[in-house]
Amino acid sequence: MQSAIQKAIELILSGDRELGNILLVTAKTCVTSSLIALFMGVPLGILLGAWNFRGRRFLVIIMRTLMGMPPVVCGLVMYILFSGVGPFGRYKLLFTVNIMIIAQVVLITPLVIANIETYVSAIAPLVQETSIGLGLRPWQTLMLLANECIYPIFSTYLLAFARSIAEVGAVSMVGGAIAWKTNVMTTAIMLYTNRGSFTLGIALGIILMSISLLVNIVVTVMQGRLNR
Repeated sequence: MQSAIQKAIELILSGDRELGNILLVTAKTCVTSSLIALFMGVPLGILLGAWNFRGRRFLVIIMRTLMGMPPVVCGLVMYILFSGVGPFGRYKLLFTVNIMIIAQVVLITPLVIANIETYVSAIAPLVQETSIGLGLRPWQTLMLLANECIYPIFSTYLLAFARSIAEVGAVSMVGGAIAWKTNVMTTAIMLYTNRGSFTLGIALGIILMSISLLVNIVVTVMQGRLNR
C-alpha cells in the first residue's frame, strides 16, 4: 500500500498526460456547471426567500426535494431525453462534455436555490423594511439583498462546486467515461480501480481529497466571517 501511494505521488509530480487530461475535463465540467447553477440559482433563491406569492411554499418544497435527487436518477432522465429516441436526440449531445455539464446543472441548481432562499428568508424582512424607508424600487431591493448575500453566495458556490466535482452517477451515465474525452476524476477512479490500476486511482483520489479539503477550509472561513 505504501508503495502504491508513493507511486501515485510520483505520478502526480511527473506531469502525466493522461492524468492532466482527466483534470482538464473535470475542471471544465465542474467549473462551468457550478457557475451556470450559481447565475441561475442566486436570483431565484433571492426571489423565493424575499417575496411571498401564491405557490411559493410549494416551490420551496420542490427545490428542497430536488436537493436530494439521486444522481443516477438525473442521469437516467438526461439519458432518455438526449438519446437517439429522445426529444433532444437530434442535438447529439450524449457522451459529450456538454451533456455532463447539463446534468450537473440540473443536479446542483436546486442546492444553490435552497441555500440562498434559506439565508434570504431570515434577513428579508429587515432589508425590505429598510428599502421601504429609503424609497427603493423592487429591483433596487433585489440588488440590496444580493449585496447582503455576498458571503453566502460565495460559500454556496463552493458547496456547489464540491458537489459537482464529487459526482459520479450522472456523469458516468451520460458521459460514458470515455478516455481522453469525457473521463472525469470520479469516473476515472472507478474505472481504473476496476481494472486494477491502483496507482492512477490513488493519484486521482489524493487530488480529489485535497480539493475537497481546500473547499471545506474556505467554506468554514467564510461561515466564520458570516457569523461575526
